Amino acid sequence: MTQAELVGSTAPSTATLRDALLVIDRSGTRVCMLVDEGGRLAGLLTDGDLRRAILRGTSLEDRALEHATTSPHTVQAGSPRALVLDLLAALHVSAVPEIDVDGTLVGLHTLSDVVGAKPLPNVAVIMAGGRGSRLGDLTNDTPKPLMTVAGRSIIEWIVLGLVGDGIRDIHISVNYLADLIEEHLGDGSRLGCSVRYLREDTDRPLGTAGSLALLRAERPDLADPVLVMNGDLMVQFDAVDLLHTHARTGATLTMATRSYQHEVPFGVVETSDGRVTGIAEKPTLSFDINAAVYAVEPRAFAWVPEGRASGMPDLVETCLEKGEVVTAWHLGSDWIDVGTPSDLARAKGQA
Repeated sequence: MTQAELVGSTAPSTATLRDALLVIDRSGTRVCMLVDEGGRLAGLLTDGDLRRAILRGTSLEDRALEHATTSPHTVQAGSPRALVLDLLAALHVSAVPEIDVDGTLVGLHTLSDVVGAKPLPNVAVIMAGGRGSRLGDLTNDTPKPLMTVAGRSIIEWIVLGLVGDGIRDIHISVNYLADLIEEHLGDGSRLGCSVRYLREDTDRPLGTAGSLALLRAERPDLADPVLVMNGDLMVQFDAVDLLHTHARTGATLTMATRSYQHEVPFGVVETSDGRVTGIAEKPTLSFDINAAVYAVEPRAFAWVPEGRASGMPDLVETCLEKGEVVTAWHLGSDWIDVGTPSDLARAKGQA
């Protein structure tokens, strides 16, 4: 929503029902947000609230705030699409205001904005076949992608994020406890997309790239770049920007990277020919690490070995050996690879 559209959906907290009716009629959002002199959200009036007030015989000159919800459900500024979509669905509402830490109104999310992103022709593949052995007993009966964070499974958050960016065609690679994942997600219709499954042989896991050979066999017609990502990531990323970067650079494979800092707990001695030239006390080293999100040209699938395990890093190395362009796309948002119990606790906000 643009700033002009946001302003067009608001009225002063002193507005009348008539004023609110004009706002709802002009904006098309079916809500009028009432703000105080400081720009803070004071109340939310829906078209339903307005109709009920009129049916009760209320005068249109009455103050709108008296008929509004003064503590409406809101989301914090910068909330990920998947969280917004989940809240809209859970509350059965079509719009939710966005506020900053001071309660100042900064935006309005509507259902049509969140799920109405222009559908993209690209297919996404989510790798969800691993055993998650580092999580110990937690995955004895539940595959890692079905671990629950903030009321939803990890893989549902991933799917909702992709749907919010316009991805409607999703394949999920399954192996360990595959039936639970398939039963949980079904055909994807309740999440606004089509979900199909790439089924690995339970005795022969294919790794993070091997199942792309299954996609190659099932979808030989693919022409657009394919998004590939692990099924155990709590991450919000802009799929459209990733794909635009991939296209702009002419890459065969683009991999998302993330900055990682490590503080050396000792003084690092710098030497030359046995002589000390300097010392750095507990320096912090910075690295770009693999964030396990990729955009891949379908022709690269031909280099994935069939019937045996291979990883996405193997495919990256193959592309480099062939002289193909591989680019990095920096991921600036929060990112958690849910690999251990402590990672899962952190994703849940418990650590």
